Amino acid sequence: MKIRITAFALLLIGAAIGFFVYNSEASRDSKFNFKLGLDLSGGSHLIYKADVSEIRSDDVNESMEALRNVIEARVNLFGVSEPLVQVEEGFFGGENQHKLIVELPGVTDIEKAIMLIGATPLLEFKRLDKDVDFENIAEATSTDIFLSTGLTGRLLERAQLEFNPQTGEPSVVLIFNDEGADLFARITGENIGNILAIFLDGNIISSPIVRDEITGGRAEISGGFTAEEAKLLVRDLNYGALPVPIELLSTQTIGATLGEKAIEAGVLAGIISFVLISLFLIIWYRLPGAISVVALAVYVAIVLAIFKLIPVTLTAAGIAGFILSVGMAVDANILIFERMKEELRAGKNLHQSVKDGFIRAWSSIRDSNISSIITAVILFYFASTPIVKGFALVFLIGVLVSMFSAITFSRTLLLAILPKDENAQGGFLFRSGFNRTRS
Repeated sequence: MKIRITAFALLLIGAAIGFFVYNSEASRDSKFNFKLGLDLSGGSHLIYKADVSEIRSDDVNESMEALRNVIEARVNLFGVSEPLVQVEEGFFGGENQHKLIVELPGVTDIEKAIMLIGATPLLEFKRLDKDVDFENIAEATSTDIFLSTGLTGRLLERAQLEFNPQTGEPSVVLIFNDEGADLFARITGENIGNILAIFLDGNIISSPIVRDEITGGRAEISGGFTAEEAKLLVRDLNYGALPVPIELLSTQTIGATLGEKAIEAGVLAGIISFVLISLFLIIWYRLPGAISVVALAVYVAIVLAIFKLIPVTLTAAGIAGFILSVGMAVDANILIFERMKEELRAGKNLHQSVKDGFIRAWSSIRDSNISSIITAVILFYFASTPIVKGFALVFLIGVLVSMFSAITFSRTLLLAILPKDENAQGGFLFRSGFNRTRS
C-alpha cells in the first residue's frame, strides 16, 4: 500500500513539473520557452583590439584574462544569456596582436551591444615623470609626462560614494584588494612629494601630490564632481574597471545559424525519436517497458524544468548533450529489465525477480554514470569556451536526473503494479521479447 501511495505521489510530482515547464513565465516570453545561444537565436559579434603596450610582457596574459573576466561580468549584469568572451592572440604575438572577441546571444542591436562593453571605465594611477620640471600642478596636464605604475582598476575591490561632512562635497573612495593595497603603499612610498595622477578613460580626473606613504589600500578622488557624476562613477567602477584599454575594430550582427525552421525540425525529430523508442520498449519489454516510458517522460520534464530554473542557455552543443543523456536514461532501464529477465528465467517469483533485477543492475548503472559524471565535471572545469561548458553542464544534469528516474521512479512504479500474490510468476506482461521461459 505504501509503495502504491509513493508511486501516485511521484506521478503527481511529474505532472506538476510538466505543468511548470509548459506554463512557466518564460513560455510567455519566448516561443520556444528557453534561452537560446548565439547559434540558435542570433546576436552580436564584436571584436576589440587590446592595447598592452604599457604592460610588462610577463603580465600580458594575466591582464588579458582579467579583461575577459571584467567584460563577461559587465554584460552578465545586463542579463545577457551565455555571453561568449574570449581572448585571441596573433600567431606571432606582439602588442598589437591581442584581441577580445565578444558574442552576445539575443542582442541584435549593435549600438546596445557596444554600450554594454564601452560603458566600463578604464581606471589608472600614473606618476609624474621625475625628470620633468614643473612650477605648479597646473602645468602637469599632459598625459605624456606621466608614467604607468601598474595600478589599475583590475586591483579594485570596490568603490563607494562619500560626502565631506563640512562642505557636503561628494568624493569617490576606492578600496583596493590585498595586491592593490600593497602596490599602492609601495607607489606612494616611492613618490612622496611627487604627483600621482588618477586617469579615467585616458583623462586626468585628479592629480594629488603624495605627502606620505598610504597604507590600507584606500584612495579618495575628490574635486569637480556633482553628486550625480560621483554616483555614476561609483556604479561604473563597481561594475568593473578595465585593466587594459580596448578599441572596437569590427561589429557584426549574426542571424541564427540553425534558424527557427531548424529548431522546429529538431523538436519534431525529438518527438519522433521518443515515440519510436517508446514503441520499442513497450513491444519488447511489455509492461516494464511501458513503465520505463512513463519514467522517461518524467525524466524529460524534470530536466527541462531544471534548465529553466538555473537557467541553462541551450545551444546546439547543449541539445546534443541532452539527447545523449536521454539515451543513457533508456540504457539504464534496459539494463534493469534484462537483469529481471534473467531472474525470471532462473525460476524466481515475480516480486523477487523485480527486486533482484534492480539490485544486480545498480552496479553497472552506477559505474557507467560515475564515469560519465567525472567526464562532464572535467569538461566543465577545464573547458576554455562556454560552448563546451554548456555541453558539459547539460550532460551532467541529464546523467544525474537519469539515475533518479531509472532507479527511484521506475522501481517504485513497477513494484506498485505487481500482483498482490508475492509468489506470482512472471506472466505475458512481465516477460520480454520473444524468449520463452525455461521448463
